[in-house]
Amino acid sequence: MQRLLASVLAFLMVAFNFLPVLAAPNSINDVKSNYWASKEINFVVKNSIMTLDDKGYFNPDATMTRVAFVHSLLKVLSNENLNVKIKNCFTDVNKNDGYYADVLRSQQLGLVYGYPDKTFKPNRNLTKAETTSIISHITQDRTAEALILKGFEDYTAIPSWATNAYAKTISYGLYINHPNIKKLEPNRNLTRAEAAVLLYKLYQKINLVKPQYKSAKETISNVEHLEVSKKAPNNEVKVTNLRKIIMKDNVLRIAFDQKYWSKKSHVGDCVNFVFKEGVYTTEGTLVIPASTYITGEVISIQKPQWFNKNARVGVKFRTMVLPSGKTYAIDADPFTKDRKLKEGPWMTFGKVLSWTVGLGAVGTGAGIGFGFIPNPAKLGTGIAIGTPIGCSVGLVLGLVTPGLHYKAKKGENILIILNDDTSVWNQ
Repeated sequence: MQRLLASVLAFLMVAFNFLPVLAAPNSINDVKSNYWASKEINFVVKNSIMTLDDKGYFNPDATMTRVAFVHSLLKVLSNENLNVKIKNCFTDVNKNDGYYADVLRSQQLGLVYGYPDKTFKPNRNLTKAETTSIISHITQDRTAEALILKGFEDYTAIPSWATNAYAKTISYGLYINHPNIKKLEPNRNLTRAEAAVLLYKLYQKINLVKPQYKSAKETISNVEHLEVSKKAPNNEVKVTNLRKIIMKDNVLRIAFDQKYWSKKSHVGDCVNFVFKEGVYTTEGTLVIPASTYITGEVISIQKPQWFNKNARVGVKFRTMVLPSGKTYAIDADPFTKDRKLKEGPWMTFGKVLSWTVGLGAVGTGAGIGFGFIPNPAKLGTGIAIGTPIGCSVGLVLGLVTPGLHYKAKKGENILIILNDDTSVWNQ
C-alpha cells in the first residue's frame, strides 16, 4: 500500500505544470528591490520626478540641493512648464544656468523663497526641517497640536520656526522618520532617498496641496459607482477634472498573468496580474483601461497543515502600470476573509473525493484478487468487501492528510480590496 501511494504521489507531482514567479524588473543600479525606499524611488524615476545619473545610478544617500528639490516639486505639481512672467531678482542665478527657469517658476508660484540678500543659493543642501517647512507651506491650512511631536525622541531638536510645520505635516502623514521611526532628525541634510519618499507621498496626496500651487484647480464633477462585488464595503469613484479616484474599500477584479504555485514560491517574489477588461463605472466612465498590469509582492506563505488546512499566501499589491506606461502606486490585499490567497472548499472536496475514489478502486481490485484467486465463485464477495474498505481508507486519508498548496492558472481571476484611495490621472 505504501509503495502504491508513493507512486501515485510521485506521478501527480511530475504531472503538475507550473511557472516560477517573475521578478519585477529594476533598472536602477544602486537601488535593490529590498531597499527601504525602493518602491518610492522607482516611482519617482518612472514618472520623471527625479532622474538617474549617466551611469544609471540614483545615489540614494546623496544630499538634496534646493534647486534639485524645486525641480522635482514642480514635476509633482505639474508646473514644470509654467510660463515665466516675472523678472529674475536673484544675484546668484543667471540665464545660462540650467535651473534658471525652475528657480523663477518657484519664485512666481511662491514655492521656495530666496534669501533677504537677494540670493537663492541653488546648490545649498536642504535640511529635513527646511523641506518640512516647504511642504507645510504649500499644503492646506490645518491646526495641529504640537503635542503630536512628543511621540518622537528628538522633538526638542526641531527649530522653533519649524514646530508648527512639523505638527501639520505629521498629521497629514507627509514626513519621513527612517531608519529610526522614533526620530525625526530635523537638522540633518535631506537625502535623495528621503526626498523620493516625501515627493511620492505628496504626489499620492496631491489633493492636500493648495490650488494656487497646482497646474489646475481640481473639482469633483461626479460621484459614480462600481459593481465588481456586492460584498464590497465601498463602491464609490470620485470623478474630477484631473483624475478618477477609486475610494478606499472598493473591490477590483484582476487575473493572474502567469501560472502560480505556492510550493515553488518564496517570500519577496513578485507576481504579475492584469485587468483583462476595462473597469467602468455603472455610469459608463472608464476608470482603469484593459491590459493594465498590477504587481503583487508575496509577503507570507503558510504551508499546508495536516487535516486539510490549505496553504495561505499573503500578497501585497503595490504598483499599477497602465498600457500607456504610466505607473501608479496602490495599496491592496486579496479580498478574502483573512486577506490571503488559498484554495477554495471545492478543491478540498475534490481532493478528498479523489482519495476516496482512488483507494476505493484499489480496494475493489484487491478484493477481486483475494476473492477470485482461491475461489472464482467468491468474486462478488471480494468486491463487496474490498470496495467499502478501500473507500473508507481513502476517505480517512483524504481527511487527515495535509491540505493543498495554492495553485492558479494564467488568466484565473481574483478579487482585491483597496486599503487606500487610488487615483488614475487623466491622460
